[in-house]
Amino acid sequence: MNKHNKTNPTEDPEFGVDSRYRSEKERKSESIALMEARLKRMKNMSKDDILRAKLMQLKLRMEEFIKEPDYDDRKHFLTFLESYIDAIYSKRNQFASDIDITPVMLSQIINNHREPNDEFIKKIMIHSDKVFANICDFNGMTWYLVYFHEKLRTTMMEQEKWRPKLENHVKLSETLE
Repeated sequence: MNKHNKTNPTEDPEFGVDSRYRSEKERKSESIALMEARLKRMKNMSKDDILRAKLMQLKLRMEEFIKEPDYDDRKHFLTFLESYIDAIYSKRNQFASDIDITPVMLSQIINNHREPNDEFIKKIMIHSDKVFANICDFNGMTWYLVYFHEKLRTTMMEQEKWRPKLENHVKLSETLE
């Protein structure tokens, strides 16, 4: 029997992907209609609804990263931090003021010129607890988990770089038998 016989949808290689469409033209038409409906709905959303949606999306992305981290060289903590700040504030300087740091320090952290210190992460934790209080259940500890998960992943991925240098400084004076 021919594999591409359209009379039996279970034998169609596209079956299960989206078997509603019988032609590419029909699929594209439906896709355009769906996008138009989404855009229409988004235009009717209030600023608060948009902010809530962005923060919920950020929360879910952070939790997903903690569960199954991406093994790439992107700075996920910084990406999440930027998304968080930009969703809430029109100017990053206001966020810096709200957590009592200088705009220069915030800029250095966001641009990866300075590591965020413990106090900085604690301030973000407290800030996000306040922001998410009326939106959804968000554990401020998520910021720490993302940060240290990324640090651990980066350290382990870069072993070829740091290990040879440090092995020369580590010796074993007592052997175990």
